[in-house]
Amino acid sequence: MYYEPKAPTKLEDVGYDPLLVLQLMAKGMGMENLETGVQLANELRLPSNIIDAALQRMVDRKLVESVGMTNSTTGGMGQLRYKLTMLGRDFFNDAMAQNQYFGPAPVPLEKYCEQVRAQAIGDERVSPEDIEASFHDIVVPDEFTRRLGPAVNSGMSILIYGPAGNGKTTVAEKVAKIYEAIIYIPHAIEVDGTIIKVFDPAVHESVEVENPDPERRKLFRAMNDKRFLPCKRPVIITGGELNMEMLDLKFNELTKFYEAPLHIKALNGTFIIDDFGRQQVSPEQLLNRWIVPLQSRIDFMKLHSGKSFEIPFDELVIFSTNLSPDDLMDPAFLRRIPYKLETKDPSIEAFRAIYAAVSRKAGLELTDDILDFTVHYIEEVCGKSLAAYQPKFIIDQVKAACKYEGVELQLTKEYVEEGLANLYVQGSTFKGQVGMTPKE
Repeated sequence: MYYEPKAPTKLEDVGYDPLLVLQLMAKGMGMENLETGVQLANELRLPSNIIDAALQRMVDRKLVESVGMTNSTTGGMGQLRYKLTMLGRDFFNDAMAQNQYFGPAPVPLEKYCEQVRAQAIGDERVSPEDIEASFHDIVVPDEFTRRLGPAVNSGMSILIYGPAGNGKTTVAEKVAKIYEAIIYIPHAIEVDGTIIKVFDPAVHESVEVENPDPERRKLFRAMNDKRFLPCKRPVIITGGELNMEMLDLKFNELTKFYEAPLHIKALNGTFIIDDFGRQQVSPEQLLNRWIVPLQSRIDFMKLHSGKSFEIPFDELVIFSTNLSPDDLMDPAFLRRIPYKLETKDPSIEAFRAIYAAVSRKAGLELTDDILDFTVHYIEEVCGKSLAAYQPKFIIDQVKAACKYEGVELQLTKEYVEEGLANLYVQGSTFKGQVGMTPKE
C-alpha cells in the first residue's frame, strides 16, 4: 500500500512564501558552505528546477553571485558555484535571527493534513490471519483476539484493562506492529511562517521504497516529494513519565522553531499509554485534554504567538491499565472509547500452555509434577492468583540458579521453589537491626 505525495513542480507551488526557501538556501550557504544547486537540492529535498528558480531570484536580488564552475569528475560540464554577497550575508543573518532551522524544506500544514487523511490507519485492513500471525508466540484466548480484530480495524481507541502481569503491554505492542502499510512523514511542517519538526529518528523508522514497475521507477523518484520520508507506521509508548507539557508544541527559545509533541509524531500510527492512571498528569486532566480529539478526530495546537491551528487526530490510542476503569474515568468518557478489552487471569489450561512454551524455549520440559507444585505454591502458599508473567519469571530464576551452581540446566521443585520465593514477599521474619554478621 502506497501513499506517495507528489513533489511541487515550481517554486510557487511549495505551499508557502518562496522567501522561506531562499532563507533556507542562504542558511545552507552560510552555515554549511554549500555552493551548487545540486548540493542545495539534496539538502532541501526540493526538485532541481525549483532550486534553480530560487537561485535566480537570489542572483536578481544580488544576494548571491557566481564564482565559477566545479571540476567535473566524469568528463562532462561542471556546475555553477555560488557564494553569498555582502547583501546575502545580511540576508543570512536576518534568516538566522528568525530561526536556526536548516534541513529539508518544510511541508505546508494543509498538505501535511491531506497526507495524514490519505494514509489513515483505519483505512488499512487487518485480517484474522494478521492477528493470528502477530500473536502466534503468546497464549491469548480466542474470544479476546476475536474482539481485538474489529478494534484494530477501527483505528479508534482501545482500553485494555485487567490484573497486573497478564500481558496488557505485550498485547498493545503487538497490535501496534501488525500494520504493514508504508506511510509518508515530513521532516518538518510550516505553520503561519513558523517551522515545526515532525520526523524523529527515535520514533520513526524510515524505509526504502521502490516502485515495483521498473519502467516507472525513474519517473516515480522524480515525482515523489522528498520533503516526506517513507516510514513504517509509528509506535509511541509512554508510561508514568507522561505529563501535559509532552502533549504541547515545544518551542526552543534558542533555535526559535518547534518540536512536535508525542501524539503528533504518532499520527497515522499507534499511541500507547501504558500503566494508565499512574502518570504525572491525573487521568482527569489527560482525558479532558483528549475528549475532543478522540471523538471528533481532530486536534487543536497553539503556537506561542497565540495562533491556533487544526490538525487531524488519526492514530490508534491504546490505554493500558491494571486499575479499575470505573475509578479512572467517568461514564461520559468511557463512552468515547469504543473498544474495551479485559485481560483476565489465565485458566489452568492457559497457564499450562504458557509455562510449557516458556520452558520449551529455555530447553526444559515441564512435567505434571512441576506444574502441580507451582500452581499449589502460588495459590495455596502465596495466596495469589495465576498470572501470565509467572512462568517466565520462574524459568529465569531457574536458569540463574543453575548458572550460579555450575550445574546442567534442570527444572526441579527445589529450583522452582527458590524462584517463587523471589516472586512474592511473604513478610519479614527479621527482628531488630538488619545487617550481616561477620565471621569469627
